Amino acid sequence: MCNDHSSDMTRRGLLGFGAAAASTAFAGGFALPGQAFADEAPAAPNDIDPDKALTRLLDGNARYVANTSTNTDFSAGRLARAGVQYPFAGLLSCADSRVAPELVFDQGPGDLFVLRVAGNFVDMNGLASIEFGVAVLGIPLLVVLGHTNCGAISATIDVIENGTELPGHLPDLVGALKPGVERALAEKPANPLEASTRENVLYNVEKLKAATPIVSEAVAEGRVKVVGAVYDIATGKVEFL
Repeated sequence: MCNDHSSDMTRRGLLGFGAAAASTAFAGGFALPGQAFADEAPAAPNDIDPDKALTRLLDGNARYVANTSTNTDFSAGRLARAGVQYPFAGLLSCADSRVAPELVFDQGPGDLFVLRVAGNFVDMNGLASIEFGVAVLGIPLLVVLGHTNCGAISATIDVIENGTELPGHLPDLVGALKPGVERALAEKPANPLEASTRENVLYNVEKLKAATPIVSEAVAEGRVKVVGAVYDIATGKVEFL
């Protein structure tokens, strides 16, 4: 992955000091083409408007809900993908086994740049991966994807309300989820799990939008959009917030 775009960077990925620095680092020490060359290069397949990328996800989810998915031949294009990738959306999703973004949005290999962690929250390692996606791969759309009946959110509510002590490193995970969950619980919602799931998504959307220097700059310039969504496990439908 690190060398995929050493000679074929998108114009979007080369804009900004932070993006250029990231691109150079990931190119294995070799100099990248100059900006003038990049401006003359043809647009990459994922060099699209963020709203068009969002429409592709909405259309794909509609096919998934209707059980009319079109991405079923996963060997198609395998050779072409061996040397380059052009994902049109980056997703920060939960690690829950029932949530598979490529299936949920009916997208094939190479279409989505997916990070998964229980509770779909932003930490430094995840942010670094997202920055790579924005600065080097030229991703125009970022989605924080929560889901119904999330065990990580439920556990966080239990810790906050009942003082439950969790084993191992689970307290660290709960600590990362507390800000959004506490914000939801402060409103005393009728359905704490549902409200906390949504608020956790929105909290991490805000966190991504403000993440300097790469993502915040791309958002400010309109090159990248960051949105939140919740996947309903029972129906398969994704609601964008």
